Amino acid sequence: MTDYAIINLKDIEDSAGERAPGVEARFARKHIDSEHLGVTYIRYEAGVRSPMAHSHREQEEAYVVIAGSGRVRLGDEIREVRQWDVVRVSPATVRAFEAGADGLEIIAVGSDRPEGGDGVMAETAWIEEG
Repeated sequence: MTDYAIINLKDIEDSAGERAPGVEARFARKHIDSEHLGVTYIRYEAGVRSPMAHSHREQEEAYVVIAGSGRVRLGDEIREVRQWDVVRVSPATVRAFEAGADGLEIIAVGSDRPEGGDGVMAETAWIEEG
């Protein structure tokens, strides 16, 4: 591991591509040569929902809304989010996002993860408010 790294998130390849229309995702963990942090830029076009929801076995995450607004699924709840909100999510909590009318841009920051990752895909991406 190097002493430091500087990388522009927008210079990293979009990993969502055609698999998730309306979503852009740029994962920086390997590009910043980090043992302990993952940093990801995610952009959702207006009205687009996460195509999947997930939780983790060990990794805690925080999401910072840097532009736009929308909603986040947190377990069985749907909460509104807006620019500069920070959402901390415990490992076992299922999470997914939905962009509002102006789209949604977030920075996700993750902690240590086991070798190979620890993401667990949820059965459903979104839930209806009830």
